[in-house]
Amino acid sequence: MSIRLIDGFATTAALAEVFSDAEILRAMLRFEVALAAAQARLKMIPQSAAAQICKIQSIEASSLAEDARASATLAVPFVKALAERVREIDPGAAAFVHWGATSQDLLDTALILLLRNAREILSEDHARLSRQLRELSDRHAHSLMLARTLLQPAPPTTFGYKVAGWFGAVERSWQRWSHAFDEALQLQFGGAAGTLASYAGRGPELAREISKELHLADPRAPWHAHRDRLASLVAQCGVYSGALAKIARDIALLMQHEIGELSEPGGESSAMPNKRNPSGCVVALAAAAHVPAFVAAFLSAMPQEHERAAGGWQSEWPTIAGAIQATGSALAAIADTIGRLTVDPVRMLVNIEATHGAVFAEKAAMLVGNAAVKEALKEKTLRAALAPLLTPEQLDNIDHPEDYLGAAEFFRCRLLEN
Repeated sequence: MSIRLIDGFATTAALAEVFSDAEILRAMLRFEVALAAAQARLKMIPQSAAAQICKIQSIEASSLAEDARASATLAVPFVKALAERVREIDPGAAAFVHWGATSQDLLDTALILLLRNAREILSEDHARLSRQLRELSDRHAHSLMLARTLLQPAPPTTFGYKVAGWFGAVERSWQRWSHAFDEALQLQFGGAAGTLASYAGRGPELAREISKELHLADPRAPWHAHRDRLASLVAQCGVYSGALAKIARDIALLMQHEIGELSEPGGESSAMPNKRNPSGCVVALAAAAHVPAFVAAFLSAMPQEHERAAGGWQSEWPTIAGAIQATGSALAAIADTIGRLTVDPVRMLVNIEATHGAVFAEKAAMLVGNAAVKEALKEKTLRAALAPLLTPEQLDNIDHPEDYLGAAEFFRCRLLEN
């Protein structure tokens, strides 16, 4: 499926396909087929009726969205369309379409099936990014660079350690997001009021059969108005996309001409042929900027009335789909960027030297005191200023960046153990 122009940075082609009309209808049909198949196995409906329902391969979108506005649910026109298709084959079987289920069972379970498909795409991109960050960190374990605090030069670090920090945050937030997926990917099946009363005590048994059919977890009870699992999933989109945006922000800053320590290919300008813009970072930052609003929208819709919501639940589909797609867009953009990133260790050293030793003021202050270093730096480079205050051996080692890395490599390795 092609991406709409207005959504260019908000999704990827693969994720747009997951949430396309065709895939939504396919997921809804899959639930109805699983429902009928499970009911037939338990001898709740005739096997012949289930066989006719299972023959239906697709439902046309046509006017479903418009018709859904009249009943405030896509399920009603969908079930009508499915029953009509079955009636064309076997009028008697049509009476068993959606038998005993409710609209929210159909729509929530369809959403869960879509989320499971999206997770596969996200998992592949995360694995690619994780591998690339590890390799990049190892490759530049000893590439010296300035640390920067409040955007100003600070004592040296290594690019490998910086990348390991990116890796650690991305990996930790992915683990939390993955756990949220594990909890959210559960069948929704409760019938009209969440009691499955229409099945005369056999509802839980049927729920287990449908879960097996769809390869979904069977929850302890229906969750029609309890959206905490999905809320956690959306909230973790916010955390994970924030970790991705941190990488994009750092790379974009290090690509500035006056710094020039990193670069990514592409990023042409329509007006200035000399420019190389941080295009992948821009896409990631633009995508990630959407996610906090999706998180807020979902959380605000959580107080849902009694056993079935009037408005809150119905607002969720575009919110969840938007959060997943925007996060996936940021992930794909960062994975592409890291895979094509050019690192300039020579320029990193030049930028350290351009501070004339000032970034080693902390090291000097440990030897002669803060006040003495401040006074000495008023008119001279650090080395010249400290000549009267240090022994020749101390002075010789005062501005060697490799001698003032502390536990950078220790921490780098620990982060990569994540």
